[in-house]
Amino acid sequence: MTERSQILSETAEARREAERLLSGLVEARLQSEARLAELSRTDILKQITGKSSLDTAIDSTERMIRALDRVLGDIRTSLSPEEQAVLDDALRDD
Repeated sequence: MTERSQILSETAEARREAERLLSGLVEARLQSEARLAELSRTDILKQITGKSSLDTAIDSTERMIRALDRVLGDIRTSLSPEEQAVLDDALRDD
């Protein structure tokens, strides 16, 4: 694997990992909100700022995914067919 292919693969893996992180954060927010409701409590940070710490983490992760998508989209046009195949394989979350 060329150095360029390795970088593409690592960038694609970072994007896949960010998607997994986002999924976990969304699930944690749902569980947290359910638990707070069960206890008849409110999230104090959300009450003060309008966002919980999980909301902030989700927003940040979504921004990171969009940035990675832009980078991958920008470089995709300059890739050889073999490099595009490496990238496509790396983006697949099997």
